[in-house]
Amino acid sequence: MRIKFCLFVLCCFLFSFQHLYSDNRHIADVTWDNQSLIIDGRRVVPVMGEIHYSRIPSDEWQHEVRKMKEGGVTVIATYVFWNHIEEREGIFDWSGQRNLRRFIEICRAENLPVVLRIGPFCHGEARNGGIPDWVFSKGVKVRSEQPGFLALVESLYRQVYSQIQGLQWKDGGPIMACQFDNEYRGKGSYLMSLKRIAENIGFDLPFYTRTGWPELATPVPFGEMLPLYGDYADGFWERSLKETSGNYYKAFNFKAFRSSTAIATEQLGQQKETVNKGDESYPYFTCELGGGMMTAYHRRPYVYPEDAYSMALVKLGSGSNLLGYYMYHGGTNPEGMTYLHENQRTIATNYNDMPVKNYDFQAPLGEFGQTLPHYYMLRKLHLFMHDYAETLAPMDATFPCPQDIAKGEDGHLRWSYRSLGDSGFVFVNNYERLQNLSAKKNVRFELCGMTFPRRPITIPANAMCIFPVNISGIRYATAQIIAQRDGKVYMEQIPGIPTEIVLKDGRTLRNVKPRGLSRPVIGNIYLLTSGDAGRLFLDVKPDEACQEVAYTKVREASADQRVITLGAQKVAEEPSDDDFAKAAVYRISIAPDAASSRRLLRIDYRGDVARLYVNGKLVADNFYNGRPFLYGLWRMPSGCTELELRILPLQKSMPVYFPREADTTPGEAVMGMSM
Repeated sequence: MRIKFCLFVLCCFLFSFQHLYSDNRHIADVTWDNQSLIIDGRRVVPVMGEIHYSRIPSDEWQHEVRKMKEGGVTVIATYVFWNHIEEREGIFDWSGQRNLRRFIEICRAENLPVVLRIGPFCHGEARNGGIPDWVFSKGVKVRSEQPGFLALVESLYRQVYSQIQGLQWKDGGPIMACQFDNEYRGKGSYLMSLKRIAENIGFDLPFYTRTGWPELATPVPFGEMLPLYGDYADGFWERSLKETSGNYYKAFNFKAFRSSTAIATEQLGQQKETVNKGDESYPYFTCELGGGMMTAYHRRPYVYPEDAYSMALVKLGSGSNLLGYYMYHGGTNPEGMTYLHENQRTIATNYNDMPVKNYDFQAPLGEFGQTLPHYYMLRKLHLFMHDYAETLAPMDATFPCPQDIAKGEDGHLRWSYRSLGDSGFVFVNNYERLQNLSAKKNVRFELCGMTFPRRPITIPANAMCIFPVNISGIRYATAQIIAQRDGKVYMEQIPGIPTEIVLKDGRTLRNVKPRGLSRPVIGNIYLLTSGDAGRLFLDVKPDEACQEVAYTKVREASADQRVITLGAQKVAEEPSDDDFAKAAVYRISIAPDAASSRRLLRIDYRGDVARLYVNGKLVADNFYNGRPFLYGLWRMPSGCTELELRILPLQKSMPVYFPREADTTPGEAVMGMSM
């Protein structure tokens, strides 16, 4: 689906973001306190979206960054993978899709601030967590304060600095902050050593960050690095093959505890619900709120749009004033001297076998920039966060519902509210991933000296919403507030909840139906359907008609398939290149104009692992989990009209978690192809 920003809204966003972005005329003052970021004296509630520039062809950067902005992202986050730029010692490659400077310049052109995550360890499901193979032959202890390792880091940071000179915030550039290392659990002095190296080289940014999980062995001095948190709906890293293993259910409960005990359990083990002393004095920000989830070979989660939306709403209702999504945009691992994906046979960070090429992450914007339903669902929150930032940011969170709800527990309506004085927002989440929460009857809310609605209502199963109290001239409403522009207030009718709007002047409206943008329902208030709310201010073009794609099966899969073994980390090993000699083979014919029209190939199939080749070269792969295999045909070499698809069959009793959406019948099949 192609999207073009309305000129009106683009102008609104550019005008309202000028306090977020430094330009040549004015360098905005960036500060923070225990509540939020403050830009030129105004509180902001940013939306940070992760996109890995080196996992996307450079000729697609501008288009994809713009789509992120259209989705409501106001800050770009990206890793700088060390082994993507210095795969061979001393030879740095900043060309093509590794050209960090050009990517940052594109962000500047789009008026989007940037947070760089510069390692040296990133993880990001990259080979060795992003640390080049050759580093491990140096006899140094990685991620340590050994002088030999820090000298290598200094060389890396100097190279990164060479790419960003003149693009830091103080220079009128977009780089607002950077993160050191990732998911580090040792002494805070290591992180401080990284910061000193960076500052001595010339890094000079408004603030610096670190992941707030796991708890550090010793703290970082207060104010040196803001801790940022995260949560996911499921994790490919789990060792269990059960459907809802781990503590991911806690991400769907409103709670004061900021961190997660479910992230990276294969590396960090069991974690306690603790953060470093003093961290609660920082603003509550996230950098890894699951926009989706990758599939590992041994565990292949199927995430739903509601998962991402529910978690984001819960974080906002729990007091977070920056939502950072990992990932917001998927990608494809670049070409290298060797494959650059995480797998059990590499030197380090070898906990999981990941796809060789695919890093789609089931994100709001997929591997090829395709928009998924949660792109539009989340956009509603992002409009709200932008337009009501100064109202929302200083509001404290209150938790009327227990904060220790067990997995699937259905005895409570999960809700919270944020308030200041007589104004507030009610956050409701009657959803938990893969649990069937029931409708909650006879519901009324009490906050800010008010009880509403007039008569008790039923909150339907899976309902998620935000209700205003004494906001924008509204005394209360059982409709979700979305945006406020040019004196107009836009609201969403929540399916299954009767809309009641009571204005401060006493005017009341009950059981009203959406009228769209044609006319207000009362005063200056417009009521929209959920679908229209997610596309508010967007000019959305209709989908192009799908075309069937011709394909022919040219070889059956061998009856003599590999024995699936457990690897070094005691989980199932992915197939090797050689194993695909026994795969079923299909020849796919593509129309010559498919690439120029930016067509997306969709392969509906059943199997274990599928791969696409162009002229014998691997270009895409897919671990089957019930979703189709996609490929952007515009990435094919010019003039190429044929691809080869290889599919390894499913086997009986595989030591692999498949979601309920996957057909695990042994064998393989292609049900159809289209573009």
